[in-house]
Amino acid sequence: MKSKIKNKIKAPLLKKVTRINLEKKIRYQSDELKSKSGQLRQGANREKLGFNREKEGADRERQGAKREKLAEEQIHIRTKAMESTFDGIFIIDAKKPDFPIIYANQSFYDLTGYSKNEVIGKNYFLLYGYNDNSRVYEEIKQTLREGKSFQGEMLNFKKNGEKFWSLLRITQVRDKNGITTHYVGNKTNTTLMKQRDLEIKEQREELLHVTRVGKLAEFVSSLAHEISQPLTAILSYAQAAQRLLKEREPQLQEILQFIINDDQRAAEVIRRLRYLLKKTKPAFESLDINVLINDTVSLIMPDVTARDKSIKLELFTNPPLIQGDRIQLQQVLLNLISNSLEAMESSKDAHELSLKTSLKDKYTILVEVKDSGCGIPEGNMKKLFTHFFTSKQDGLGMGLSISRSIVEAHGGHLEAENNHDHGATFYFTIPIDLKNNR
Repeated sequence: MKSKIKNKIKAPLLKKVTRINLEKKIRYQSDELKSKSGQLRQGANREKLGFNREKEGADRERQGAKREKLAEEQIHIRTKAMESTFDGIFIIDAKKPDFPIIYANQSFYDLTGYSKNEVIGKNYFLLYGYNDNSRVYEEIKQTLREGKSFQGEMLNFKKNGEKFWSLLRITQVRDKNGITTHYVGNKTNTTLMKQRDLEIKEQREELLHVTRVGKLAEFVSSLAHEISQPLTAILSYAQAAQRLLKEREPQLQEILQFIINDDQRAAEVIRRLRYLLKKTKPAFESLDINVLINDTVSLIMPDVTARDKSIKLELFTNPPLIQGDRIQLQQVLLNLISNSLEAMESSKDAHELSLKTSLKDKYTILVEVKDSGCGIPEGNMKKLFTHFFTSKQDGLGMGLSISRSIVEAHGGHLEAENNHDHGATFYFTIPIDLKNNR
């Protein structure tokens, strides 16, 4: 009986203990699950965080690569721009006292005529003839040392010695501390602009010269008119004296005849001078070129004799007639002969001047005026027939240009060349008058 009662008491107690143990076990397992779950979550978070960090690092690398590529593109563009510009660009290392060039673009090489090996590392101020302008370049250096930029136009020399004008601009390049580390220079070729400025200046001077010549022409025309009157009076007095002394005093008669001849020659020169100054159309007529030359030589012979020179005539026999203005063609001959006589003045051994006519072909006559003087300097040959160009101190520079214009108006050409031995030859062509020579 007692054992039954004990069993009845133990049974509920056993169930209670079993339940408690089960609950503990469940709580333990639950706690263990929670712990593992937390560990899993922490691991996942750590894995996610590592992934994000890797992603951020990759993004930073991509952005860095992108910035680097962009920087390289910018440098490439700037370099190409400097290489493509027409101006000569150069960079000088300011930290070194000898001003070495560390960079120059292709235009700089083209402008100066030097190669890269001849420029890089060399003193900028010792290139292409700078020693001739040492004062100017010392001024540039002083300007740069004072921290200022320089700008100015100057004459330079290429490697081959050719001159060129350039506008030079030099500025400083400073680091973040404000210290000058480099100089950047820009050279603009201004040679064409300089030449145009000179041409404009020459044209302005020519216009002023034309104005003066025009006023001189008016004065000469008036003077010629005034001189004509006393020449007429001298002629009248001399002829009257001849009549009074007729058949007496033969030596005095000869002197009076000389006076009359020179008076008439002077009057003819004045008449032709006035004719030349008139604004009249050329009077073309059939002319014998040999007769024209003989008449012209007669006019200038006193001047030839006074200079102790002589004229040799080599005239083609019975030349065909030409069509021309007698006065204008005589003006050409007088100018060419006068120039040749002046050219022979500088040479003691030059005494003879030759005039020659010949047939160049069946349609053209060639006239040559050859002297034994100093010749024509090579530098003057191209400018010889240019308006207002002269090598004489008191020359107007109009004679040869007018002479060429007259010859061309007659359908011919006027040229010049130096002789093989000494002196020069001026020669011009005149078309034959086919109508009157048939």
